[in-house]
Amino acid sequence: MASKLLRAVVLGPPGSGKGTVCERIARSFGLQHLSSGQFLRESLGSGGVWLHPCCFPASHSHFCAAACPGFPRTLGQAKALDGICELDLVISLNIPFETLKDRLSARWVHPASGRVYNMDFNPPHTQGVDDLTGEPLVQREEDKPEAVAARLRKYKDAAKPVIELYKSRGILYSFSGTETNKIWPYVYTLLSSRIPPILSDEEH
Repeated sequence: MASKLLRAVVLGPPGSGKGTVCERIARSFGLQHLSSGQFLRESLGSGGVWLHPCCFPASHSHFCAAACPGFPRTLGQAKALDGICELDLVISLNIPFETLKDRLSARWVHPASGRVYNMDFNPPHTQGVDDLTGEPLVQREEDKPEAVAARLRKYKDAAKPVIELYKSRGILYSFSGTETNKIWPYVYTLLSSRIPPILSDEEH
Protein backbone atom coordinates (compact mmCIF):
# COMPACT_ATOMS: atom_id res chain seq x y z
CA MET A 1 0.00 0.00 0.00
CA ALA A 2 2.82 2.42 0.80
CA SER A 3 3.88 2.62 -2.83
CA LYS A 4 0.37 3.01 -4.20
CA LEU A 5 0.09 5.69 -6.85
CA LEU A 6 -3.41 7.13 -7.16
CA ARG A 7 -4.54 9.23 -10.10
CA ALA A 8 -7.97 10.83 -10.15
CA VAL A 9 -9.87 13.55 -11.96
CA VAL A 10 -12.96 15.49 -10.91
CA LEU A 11 -15.56 16.09 -13.63
CA GLY A 12 -18.62 18.29 -13.54
CA PRO A 13 -20.41 21.09 -15.35
CA PRO A 14 -19.52 24.76 -14.85
CA GLY A 15 -20.40 25.88 -11.33
CA SER A 16 -20.59 22.34 -9.90
CA GLY A 17 -17.90 22.90 -7.25
CA LYS A 18 -14.99 21.04 -8.84
CA GLY A 19 -12.39 23.46 -7.51
CA THR A 20 -13.83 23.36 -4.00
CA VAL A 21 -13.82 19.56 -3.97
CA CYS A 22 -10.19 19.46 -5.08
CA GLU A 23 -9.17 21.98 -2.42
CA ARG A 24 -10.80 19.78 0.22
CA ILE A 25 -9.10 16.68 -1.17
CA ALA A 26 -5.77 18.47 -0.87
CA ARG A 27 -6.36 19.51 2.75
CA SER A 28 -7.88 16.23 3.91
CA PHE A 29 -5.26 13.93 2.45
CA GLY A 30 -2.08 15.92 2.96
CA LEU A 31 -1.67 17.06 -0.61
CA GLN A 32 -0.06 20.17 -2.00
CA HIS A 33 -1.26 22.30 -4.90
CA LEU A 34 1.21 22.40 -7.76
CA SER A 35 0.43 24.24 -10.96
CA SER A 36 0.57 21.57 -13.62
CA GLY A 37 -1.85 23.23 -16.01
CA GLN A 38 0.85 24.43 -18.35
CA PHE A 39 2.50 21.01 -18.38
CA LEU A 40 -0.74 19.30 -19.35
CA ARG A 41 -1.61 21.91 -21.96
CA GLU A 42 1.74 21.40 -23.65
CA SER A 43 1.61 17.61 -23.33
CA LEU A 44 -1.88 17.31 -24.73
CA GLY A 45 -1.69 20.13 -27.24
CA SER A 46 -5.04 21.33 -25.97
CA GLY A 47 -4.65 24.82 -27.31
CA GLY A 48 -5.02 26.78 -24.11
CA VAL A 49 -7.78 24.86 -22.31
CA TRP A 50 -7.85 26.22 -18.76
CA LEU A 51 -6.97 23.67 -16.07
CA HIS A 52 -7.11 24.12 -12.33
CA PRO A 53 -3.87 23.29 -10.47
CA CYS A 54 -3.47 19.59 -9.84
CA CYS A 55 -3.00 18.15 -6.38
CA PHE A 56 0.09 16.14 -5.52
CA PRO A 57 1.24 14.67 -2.20
CA ALA A 58 3.17 16.36 0.54
CA SER A 59 6.63 14.92 1.05
CA HIS A 60 5.59 12.86 4.07
CA SER A 61 3.20 10.76 2.01
CA HIS A 62 4.03 7.85 -0.26
CA PHE A 63 0.75 8.33 -2.06
CA CYS A 64 0.29 10.42 -5.16
CA ALA A 65 -3.06 11.83 -6.14
CA ALA A 66 -3.61 14.05 -9.13
CA ALA A 67 -6.99 15.68 -8.79
CA CYS A 68 -7.59 17.87 -11.82
CA PRO A 69 -11.00 19.51 -11.75
CA GLY A 70 -12.85 19.82 -15.03
CA PHE A 71 -10.38 17.89 -17.17
CA PRO A 72 -10.66 16.05 -19.52
CA ARG A 73 -13.55 17.93 -21.10
CA THR A 74 -13.83 15.99 -24.34
CA LEU A 75 -13.37 12.42 -25.53
CA GLY A 76 -10.28 13.52 -27.46
CA GLN A 77 -8.71 14.94 -24.30
CA ALA A 78 -9.61 11.78 -22.37
CA LYS A 79 -7.83 9.62 -24.93
CA ALA A 80 -4.83 11.96 -24.95
CA LEU A 81 -4.70 11.72 -21.16
CA ASP A 82 -4.54 7.92 -21.51
CA GLY A 83 -1.17 8.42 -23.16
CA ILE A 84 0.16 10.19 -20.07
CA CYS A 85 -1.29 8.18 -17.22
CA GLU A 86 -3.86 5.54 -16.36
CA LEU A 87 -6.58 6.90 -14.09
CA ASP A 88 -7.60 4.99 -10.98
CA LEU A 89 -10.86 6.80 -10.41
CA VAL A 90 -13.01 9.56 -11.84
CA ILE A 91 -15.29 11.63 -9.62
CA SER A 92 -18.31 13.04 -11.46
CA LEU A 93 -20.38 15.80 -9.83
CA ASN A 94 -24.04 15.84 -10.90
CA ILE A 95 -25.77 19.09 -10.00
CA PRO A 96 -29.31 20.07 -11.11
CA PHE A 97 -29.55 22.55 -13.98
CA GLU A 98 -31.44 25.18 -11.97
CA THR A 99 -28.84 25.08 -9.19
CA LEU A 100 -26.01 25.57 -11.67
CA LYS A 101 -27.83 28.40 -13.42
CA ASP A 102 -28.33 30.22 -10.13
CA ARG A 103 -24.72 29.69 -9.02
CA LEU A 104 -23.19 30.89 -12.27
CA SER A 105 -25.45 33.89 -12.64
CA ALA A 106 -24.51 35.03 -9.12
CA ARG A 107 -20.76 34.76 -9.78
CA TRP A 108 -18.58 37.87 -10.03
CA VAL A 109 -14.79 38.04 -10.35
CA HIS A 110 -11.84 40.32 -9.69
CA PRO A 111 -10.17 40.36 -13.12
CA ALA A 112 -6.60 41.07 -11.97
CA SER A 113 -6.37 38.23 -9.43
CA GLY A 114 -9.06 35.81 -10.58
CA ARG A 115 -10.74 35.84 -7.15
CA VAL A 116 -14.31 34.62 -7.46
CA TYR A 117 -17.28 35.76 -5.39
CA ASN A 118 -20.80 34.41 -5.30
CA MET A 119 -23.44 36.94 -4.31
CA ASP A 120 -25.54 34.22 -2.66
CA PHE A 121 -23.06 32.39 -0.43
CA ASN A 122 -19.65 34.06 -0.76
CA PRO A 123 -20.30 37.79 -1.31
CA PRO A 124 -17.63 40.50 -1.04
CA HIS A 125 -17.54 42.58 2.16
CA THR A 126 -18.60 45.62 0.15
CA GLN A 127 -20.97 45.06 -2.74
CA GLY A 128 -19.31 45.26 -6.13
CA VAL A 129 -15.68 45.54 -5.04
CA ASP A 130 -12.83 43.12 -4.29
CA ASP A 131 -12.13 42.49 -0.60
CA LEU A 132 -8.35 42.90 -0.88
CA THR A 133 -7.88 45.67 -3.43
CA GLY A 134 -11.16 47.56 -3.42
CA GLU A 135 -11.19 47.34 -7.21
CA PRO A 136 -14.45 46.78 -9.10
CA LEU A 137 -15.76 43.27 -9.67
CA VAL A 138 -17.10 42.22 -13.05
CA GLN A 139 -19.43 39.52 -14.27
CA ARG A 140 -17.89 37.54 -17.08
CA GLU A 141 -19.89 37.31 -20.28
CA GLU A 142 -20.05 33.53 -19.90
CA ASP A 143 -21.65 33.88 -16.45
CA LYS A 144 -24.44 36.17 -17.56
CA PRO A 145 -27.84 34.42 -17.40
CA GLU A 146 -28.32 34.37 -21.16
CA ALA A 147 -25.00 32.57 -21.68
CA VAL A 148 -25.29 30.01 -18.89
CA ALA A 149 -27.84 27.73 -20.58
CA ALA A 150 -25.68 27.46 -23.70
CA ARG A 151 -22.60 26.63 -21.62
CA LEU A 152 -24.42 23.87 -19.78
CA ARG A 153 -25.77 22.35 -22.98
CA LYS A 154 -22.31 22.40 -24.51
CA TYR A 155 -20.82 20.71 -21.46
CA LYS A 156 -23.49 18.01 -21.44
CA ASP A 157 -22.90 17.14 -25.08
CA ALA A 158 -19.11 17.05 -24.73
CA ALA A 159 -19.02 15.27 -21.37
CA LYS A 160 -21.43 12.43 -22.15
CA PRO A 161 -18.93 10.27 -24.11
CA VAL A 162 -16.20 11.02 -21.56
CA ILE A 163 -18.41 9.84 -18.70
CA GLU A 164 -19.49 6.76 -20.66
CA LEU A 165 -15.84 5.92 -21.33
CA TYR A 166 -14.89 5.97 -17.66
CA LYS A 167 -18.09 4.19 -16.69
CA SER A 168 -17.24 1.36 -19.07
CA ARG A 169 -13.85 1.04 -17.39
CA GLY A 170 -15.46 0.73 -13.95
CA ILE A 171 -13.68 3.75 -12.48
CA LEU A 172 -16.51 6.31 -12.53
CA TYR A 173 -18.01 7.42 -9.21
CA SER A 174 -20.96 9.81 -9.51
CA PHE A 175 -22.22 12.06 -6.72
CA SER A 176 -25.46 14.01 -6.96
CA GLY A 177 -26.78 16.92 -4.92
CA THR A 178 -27.35 20.65 -4.75
CA GLU A 179 -24.69 21.52 -2.12
CA THR A 180 -20.98 20.75 -2.07
CA ASN A 181 -21.10 20.36 1.72
CA LYS A 182 -23.56 17.49 1.35
CA ILE A 183 -21.69 15.80 -1.50
CA TRP A 184 -18.28 16.10 0.13
CA PRO A 185 -18.70 13.41 2.87
CA TYR A 186 -19.32 10.79 0.18
CA VAL A 187 -16.25 11.89 -1.79
CA TYR A 188 -14.24 11.82 1.45
CA THR A 189 -15.39 8.27 2.23
CA LEU A 190 -14.49 7.08 -1.26
CA LEU A 191 -10.98 8.54 -1.12
CA SER A 192 -10.42 7.37 2.45
CA SER A 193 -10.62 3.83 1.12
CA ARG A 194 -7.66 4.64 -1.15
CA ILE A 195 -5.57 7.20 0.74
CA PRO A 196 -5.06 7.62 4.53
CA PRO A 197 -6.66 10.98 5.46
CA ILE A 198 -4.83 13.42 7.71
CA LEU A 199 -8.01 15.35 8.62
CA SER A 200 -11.35 13.93 9.68
CA ASP A 201 -14.42 14.89 7.69
CA GLU A 202 -15.59 17.08 10.58
CA GLU A 203 -12.38 19.14 10.58
CA HIS A 204 -13.58 21.10 7.56
